[in-house]
Amino acid sequence: MDDPSVALPGGADPVARTRELRRAHAAFTADGRMEDQVRSVVARSWRRCARSRLSPECAPDTALGEADLRAYREEHPLSRVMPLIRDLVGAFAAHGSHLLAVCDARGSLLWVEGERGTLRRADDLGFVPGARWAETAMGTNAPGTAVALGQPVQIFGAEHFSRRVHPWTCAAAPVRDPRTGRVLGAVDITGGDGLAHPHSLAFVQAVARAAEAQLALLDPVPAGPGATLTALGRDEALLTAGGRRFRLGRRHSEIMVLLAHHPGGLSGEELSIALYEDESVRPVTLRAEMARLRGLLGAGVLLSRPYRTAVPPAADFTAVTRQLAAGAVSAALEHYPGPLLPASTAPGVVRLRRLIEDQARAAVIARADPVLLGDWVCGPWGADDVEVWRALAAALPPGPPRSAALARVRALDLELGTGTGTGTGTGTGRATSAQPARP
Repeated sequence: MDDPSVALPGGADPVARTRELRRAHAAFTADGRMEDQVRSVVARSWRRCARSRLSPECAPDTALGEADLRAYREEHPLSRVMPLIRDLVGAFAAHGSHLLAVCDARGSLLWVEGERGTLRRADDLGFVPGARWAETAMGTNAPGTAVALGQPVQIFGAEHFSRRVHPWTCAAAPVRDPRTGRVLGAVDITGGDGLAHPHSLAFVQAVARAAEAQLALLDPVPAGPGATLTALGRDEALLTAGGRRFRLGRRHSEIMVLLAHHPGGLSGEELSIALYEDESVRPVTLRAEMARLRGLLGAGVLLSRPYRTAVPPAADFTAVTRQLAAGAVSAALEHYPGPLLPASTAPGVVRLRRLIEDQARAAVIARADPVLLGDWVCGPWGADDVEVWRALAAALPPGPPRSAALARVRALDLELGTGTGTGTGTGTGRATSAQPARP
């Protein structure tokens, strides 16, 4: 049972498979024991849920009120392709008593549409517009897990982490910005056991690709020299320039990030110091790297004396810092999929990465929003951040989630020696991991 895409193999009995999964779910939620019958994509998701201290009895919260939801939907990029998505999915959903749902990149449901009776059942479940169905909030589910992984996923019955969702089956695929590759949200179809079929997953993937193609037509990549640079949460940056897209290698990614951060340019010595850990690297090494990068990007993109781009690229990390400076913390985190070039050890990139992460972290703590704090500690960069865990515990009302957060604070205090071990210390320790060596 290790196929990451097929929830129910051809010829399998859904009733028998449901019994098997419910036994496996009970075993895992009782004592953490993972049965062999659980698909790998689901097993990894369940483990993430356990690390996030989610309860298998969890229920969704409303992330957006009606007025906020209306305004947010109108501004969201996926609103422009909703007519296409409805055309493709509407008849399919109505005919099979299924639901069409579209969520944003943080797992908040923006649209839920379909047959009236199925909508009533979904309303009882909390599967409604404005509700938060991120994996960090509702456990394993197709839309939330699809945006968490950035890949299509199908979840059958008791593969859902929350027991209240066990009667449902869903398939979802992420929709990406065709210019930057950033996940904008996901398209989901939700219903009964009949959706546990490879065709359902293939269908929702096709709908997501059609939405991306429509977005590309509505907002084409500019043919001029302007460029966009995507480098957050990825080891190899994505550059769009001159109507073309480039996935840059590690060193070229570092160079473009440094030049984007210094639009006025850097001298050869300044760029070398920011780029190389070894101070004995000769200038000819940098000149060779720049020559290779020029050969890749074409004439006119990179200039020298000082090294700079002809037109500064619109970088995702610059947008995040600008939003943080303006106090738009939620918007900034929506565009923060992770640290800047996390595998890079280039001194200039390491300094910039820490600066951005520290700014985002401080803003999240100051906002004291349980959703933002929960998202931060559930990311790999925040899982051992005791100060943010402490802020989350303080922001939560009394109940099991707050108790779980306090338990995590106590465990980290003891592990890191940052507090009293009681969860009420004033230490501000923060676990850091060594930077990986360059391959």
